[in-house]
Amino acid sequence: MDETPEDLATLQQLLDRSDRLAGPHLREVITADRRLTAEVLVGRLSGMCLLALATVTSDHRPLVGPVDGFFHRGSFHFGSSTDSVRFSHIRRGSHVSATFLPGEELAVTVHGRAAPIDVGSGEQAGFRRTLLDYYVPRFGPSWEDFLDSGEGVYARIDADRMFTFHLDPNTS
Repeated sequence: MDETPEDLATLQQLLDRSDRLAGPHLREVITADRRLTAEVLVGRLSGMCLLALATVTSDHRPLVGPVDGFFHRGSFHFGSSTDSVRFSHIRRGSHVSATFLPGEELAVTVHGRAAPIDVGSGEQAGFRRTLLDYYVPRFGPSWEDFLDSGEGVYARIDADRMFTFHLDPNTS
């Protein structure tokens, strides 16, 4: 967990604000006992989290596809190829939505804007380490060369809203 106390406080404020702004139906589904706190959420989002990420086409159609997501410092981050359709959408309009849904007992949905980041900058050293810790054991040391090649691009989702849903499988 790389989140600072300030990151957790900011994340908790986002979760609370999102709950207050949710519509009636969503609040019926995501009751107080089904919401996760920032601290619990961060504990549940370690490692790579496969996200269904939606971008918007030039003619305003949603387009969704899977991306490797990482929750770092209170925000989802994801990557793709510099020439991907996904990032062409983001360069034109940064609105995105993403959902992490490993099963019916947990869901995390975020709506916001994708902010491209430079994983080579000192400011992103912690996120770079997160990527290396995940990918190098899987693909070998040459993955760091790929990361440095500029063939991939990464973004952070600056969330306007984030909703969590947790259903304890041991309760009815």
